[in-house]
Amino acid sequence: MRNNLCKSMMVISIIIIPILFLSASAQQKQRELTDDQKLKVSSWYNYGMGNQLLIKGQFDQAISHLTVAIEINPRFYDAYIARGMAYIMKYQYDQAILDYNKALEIDPTDAEAYLTRGSAYFGNGQYDQSILDCNKALEINPRPHIANRAYHTRGMAYMKKGEYDQAILEFNKAIEIKPNDEVFYSNRGTAYMNKGQYDQAFSDHTKALEINPNSLWAYYTRGMTYAKKGQYDQAMSDFNKALEINPKDARVYCERGWTYYLIKKYDKSWKDINKARELGYQVPPKYLNDLRKASGREK
Repeated sequence: MRNNLCKSMMVISIIIIPILFLSASAQQKQRELTDDQKLKVSSWYNYGMGNQLLIKGQFDQAISHLTVAIEINPRFYDAYIARGMAYIMKYQYDQAILDYNKALEIDPTDAEAYLTRGSAYFGNGQYDQSILDCNKALEINPRPHIANRAYHTRGMAYMKKGEYDQAILEFNKAIEIKPNDEVFYSNRGTAYMNKGQYDQAFSDHTKALEINPNSLWAYYTRGMTYAKKGQYDQAMSDFNKALEINPKDARVYCERGWTYYLIKKYDKSWKDINKARELGYQVPPKYLNDLRKASGREK
């Protein structure tokens, strides 16, 4: 993404800024650009703006600009990649997958694109496809900066499939390549949690917080472990800490809402669940069905 932004800024500085500040005679010459040249300038301008907005977290505006860039140039590879990322950040995984499909039609040799589409498949609950994309990314480029993320995403997919031992093996590989990434430890801890190996789980969560004491993900995953073990006060404390770090993380609201459900505080549960949905998160249907049945409310 940074490379794309640098490329965009270079284009803007070379092409767009001079257009705005040329002398009157030069501006007259600029008006003599062909329609095709003007379209190319507009496409790159919208791509650069889209990237800036994406980095700022203004995803809807980013998508609007990137869509204009793509409409002008339907084979604008980098614009599909950037728009796909914006859709991922909005949890709109179907749209993201469509954009990465298009990008990979244009360039089927980009390991990064397979890896990111694998993440979108994971978010969409398509775990086998996620694993296949990670495999393809590793086949194209097995270098460490690709491999550690591919192993991690595969680990997450295996964990969702209930194959916890395989997930742990994948996380081990990721940690071996990059031992200072707290997310890898947090997620391996979650795999241990799902196996009921709480000592190993808390050891990994502790390691994650040693690496980064302000890791939202470490607090989030440790909170889930506490909740799974029935230590609800500690779970709430960790979820609250995570939301202090990022008060717009929909996943944390969802899990805190589920924890409120477990301790029969249904009004607070609905408040958190609805907040997660408001932020665009797809709350698991089981959560909603169980909460409706227990609370006697629809929402």
